[in-house]
Amino acid sequence: MGIIAWIILGLVAGVVARMLVPGKDAQGLITAFGLGIAGALLGGFIATEVLHVSGIQGFFHLATWLCAIAGAAALLLGHNLITGRRSGRWAGRR
Repeated sequence: MGIIAWIILGLVAGVVARMLVPGKDAQGLITAFGLGIAGALLGGFIATEVLHVSGIQGFFHLATWLCAIAGAAALLLGHNLITGRRSGRWAGRR
C-alpha cells in the first residue's frame, strides 16, 4: 500500500481514535492527525507482518483499519500520559 493511502488512513484513524479515547480533547486536530498517521503506520506494519495483509487490497481490509485505529488510540493514550493530561472518570479527583 502506498504512503498516500497510509496518510489518508491515518487521518481517518486519528479522528476515530480521538473520539474513542475518554477525557478532554485538549490536543488539537493537528496532533490527532499526526498521531493518527503514526498509529496507522504502526498498525499497518503490524497488519502486514502479523496478519499478512498487504497490497492494494490491504487498504480495504478490515484488519488494516482496526490495527490503524488501535495504533492511533494507543499513541493518543501514550501522548496523554506523557503530557500529564488526565482522562476518564477520576480526572478531577486527587
